[in-house]
This record gives sequence, structure tokens and C-alpha cells, in this order.
Amino acid sequence: MNQNSTIAVLGGGGRTGKFLVTQLLQQGYSLNVLLRKPSNFVNHESLIEIVEGDALDIEAIRQLLKGCTAVLSTIGQRADEPLVSLQATSNINKVMHEINIRRYILVAGINIDTPFDKKGPQTLAATEYMKTHFPAIHENRQETYRLLSRDERLDWTLVRVPMIEFSEGKGDIKVSLDDCLGTKITAGDIAQFMIQQLHDDRFVRKAPFIANE
Repeated sequence: MNQNSTIAVLGGGGRTGKFLVTQLLQQGYSLNVLLRKPSNFVNHESLIEIVEGDALDIEAIRQLLKGCTAVLSTIGQRADEPLVSLQATSNINKVMHEINIRRYILVAGINIDTPFDKKGPQTLAATEYMKTHFPAIHENRQETYRLLSRDERLDWTLVRVPMIEFSEGKGDIKVSLDDCLGTKITAGDIAQFMIQQLHDDRFVRKAPFIANE
């Protein structure tokens, strides 16, 4: 995948998504960015095509993915709003199949479980905290992973992250398929890792943990 590609971005107006958009632009990608409130988005570079809409609306997803070669999502759960992860991914998967896009990279928390995990005490404690205090959000995210794991036609990567520091990347990213090797990750490094996956197939159909420290 080269920099002449157009990338669909969800969550680009959020605190992590802004770092993702900036780094994609710096690398020369054209972007289709889904925004519920475009008036709040301050980046108006010519490489950005803004699509107004909601990830819960499949017609908005169809408009967003038109002409794209990959989908990157940092979309998070909105307070006091309908659960978004599973429905958004369901919509994205459906449209990706319709128009033959294969690469989908998204972010989730370290609380997501996979059959391949060997979570240590710290990661297990964070997982149990989410299950206890935010059971609906946790299960919605878990169902998202189950949906992806059943889909053999998409080249997805689910990036699991610990607490996010909303700052530029540190450049030292610890990656593991077994356990989270730290308690924090910068938004800049999340963006860097996601973009790297556009050119790297090591984590296709896998859910790596990433952390700084």
C-alpha cells in the first residue's frame, strides 16, 4: 500500500484520532474522515475529504469507504450514547465486503480477551475492572473481536492499548501477542503503530498489545 492510497478514518476528530490524521497526512496519504460535527474539525488540508455522518449509519460508512484502500479506526465509546463498537464494525465489515476492501485496523482496550492470551496479573486486574465497572462496554468490545475473528475474508488487526497519554510518540513501542508489557502508551505511538500495519502483515487477523512503559 503506497502513499497514493486513500485511507478511511473513523474517530479522526477524537484525541487519539487527531494524532493519526496528522501522521497520515505527514506521510502523504489522502484521507476520507468521518465526522459527526465537521464544524469542530480544524484540519482543512486538501488531502482530507470530510464525510459528515455517524459510524452507526451504514450509508455514512458507504460514503466514507468509497475509493479507499484501507480503514483505520480509533473510535471510542461516547458517554451516555448507544454502544458503538460492535455496530460500527458490523457496518464497516459489510461495506468492505461490498466494495472489496480488505485491510481494517482498529483500537481497543487491553481488557479484550482472545484465546491466545497469557495475561499477567496487571493486565488481568485491568480486564476484571472493566468487566465489573463497565460490563456493557466490555461485552460490546468483546463481541466486536468475536465478529472479526469469524470473518476470514478481512485482513483485520485489533490493536489493544493500556492507558493513553495524549502526547507525541516516544518511539519505544513494546509489542506482544500474549500480554501488555506496560501501563501507558502515547497517542502518537498508537498512530505510528497503526500506520505501520498498512505495510506489515505480521499482525493480520491478530490482536497485539502495545505499550511504552
